[in-house]
Amino acid sequence: MNKIIKLMSALSVGSLITVGCGGNDDQTWSEDYELSDISFPLEEEVSLRFLTESSSLAPEDPNEKVIYERLAEETGVNIEWRSFVGEAFGDKRNLAMSSGEMPDAIKNAGYSDYELLELANDDAIIPLNDLIDDYMPNLQSVLEKAPEYEAMMTAEDGNIYAFPWIEELGEGKESIHSVDNFPWINVEWLDELGLDMPTTTEELKEVLIAFRDNDPAGDGQTIPMSFIINHGGEDPSFLFGSFGLGDNWDHTVVTNDGEVKLTAAEDGYKDAISFMNELYEEELIDVEAFEQDWPVYVSKGEEGRYGMYFTWDKGNISGMNDTFDLMPPLEGPDGHKNVARTNGMGFDRSRMVITSANENLELTAKWIDQLYDPHQSVQNNWGTHGDEEQQNIFEFDESEDMLKHKDLEGTAPVELRERTSVGGPLAILDSYYGEVTTKPDDAAWRLGLMEEVMVPHMQADNIYPNVFHTVDELDRLSSIEADLIPYVERKKAEWISNGEVEEEWEEYLEELERLSLSEWLEIKQAGYDRATE
Repeated sequence: MNKIIKLMSALSVGSLITVGCGGNDDQTWSEDYELSDISFPLEEEVSLRFLTESSSLAPEDPNEKVIYERLAEETGVNIEWRSFVGEAFGDKRNLAMSSGEMPDAIKNAGYSDYELLELANDDAIIPLNDLIDDYMPNLQSVLEKAPEYEAMMTAEDGNIYAFPWIEELGEGKESIHSVDNFPWINVEWLDELGLDMPTTTEELKEVLIAFRDNDPAGDGQTIPMSFIINHGGEDPSFLFGSFGLGDNWDHTVVTNDGEVKLTAAEDGYKDAISFMNELYEEELIDVEAFEQDWPVYVSKGEEGRYGMYFTWDKGNISGMNDTFDLMPPLEGPDGHKNVARTNGMGFDRSRMVITSANENLELTAKWIDQLYDPHQSVQNNWGTHGDEEQQNIFEFDESEDMLKHKDLEGTAPVELRERTSVGGPLAILDSYYGEVTTKPDDAAWRLGLMEEVMVPHMQADNIYPNVFHTVDELDRLSSIEADLIPYVERKKAEWISNGEVEEEWEEYLEELERLSLSEWLEIKQAGYDRATE
């Protein structure tokens, strides 16, 4: 195993925790079974050894999940898992690869593009192109129906190094990922105070003042507006669309002329910050908005203290009731109204890799291909049916050969999914809805809101795509962003509270240039042009 010897280091692997392993020795990859022309189920059971990340809500042994139990029965392949939760997974994953104690494959791998390319360069993971062509008809079918994903999977050298996760829920502007930070406003308080839904930034300010002055939560507990600054779906940047291009979680937008922009260097961004400072000066913003974490944010929402807040799904903060409704985008002082699109999509490039230690490539590829079967993918992503130990996400309608989402009767869908689903590589295309499965109720509801409230006001025709940059580009982007993005986000928080954006703006732009903004834009533009040519 020359490739493994190349990776050996002095790191100890004694701390690795083995879950569900019965192996024949201390070797962390499987023996060569010398199998070919494989079809499932195998006549004799064999084992593969995988490393994976799992939820803290899930069984400690992944094989206790019904999804894996059925896969084992259908394939004759037993998976010996080393399973870890949270930050421990990243540490164990890196230790296993750097020490040469590699598994056959890593599921829910979570590698960055840079890490993927470096692992490939070190011969730690293998190219997958031939395996896909020779042994993976389910994945081939997905790529035939949606060929754009093959380009996203492929590095500049022409190789595919990881199996992706694909989840389509709407497309284009109507994708469920188009806006993360929905603004939820307390319509019960609006009705109680005789106020209309705000339609302009000035009207929003007046509404928040009314919340402050009338204290509908009682005992001085009212918080007119709350958020978690620079925290994806909980950031207040939705409001920035009233002043220009807007802002999103990675501060990157593409104009309709195909030009990549840093949102935080635009004049409209400065005007939006000034408006946020007006709200802060009026004591309309939660004083903890610049330091609170998710549990604190949620707890105050559950206590009924918010007049307005931001998040993906109100069910997580204030419950699925009629107290809060989605606030439409607002006109700014000059009548401008825009919903900035996020650069998110249901695609993760690195959900599973095969290591160079693997001696059973055909077997592994054919097992992974089962995960891309449409019915299997749906269950891997959301959960399963017929589980006698756990509540089920689905019921299976045999007459229609369809997995239908069940009424969860108040159970949080996210928690149930984490207990029963397995994630990893999979594909759910929009064409599956109505044929293979139904849409989750929470997703269908959000898509409806997106179409009705948000899409009509999205000015941008394009998003920044999931570009697979080169190693050199990733090196520079990583180096630049290590200073550029923290500086942008620090100034954003400071300016909202201290109101000094006008005085400091020119100095700020000069600092952005010193931090290599122009080079960052050049690299991002080159990647965009390649991906859209």
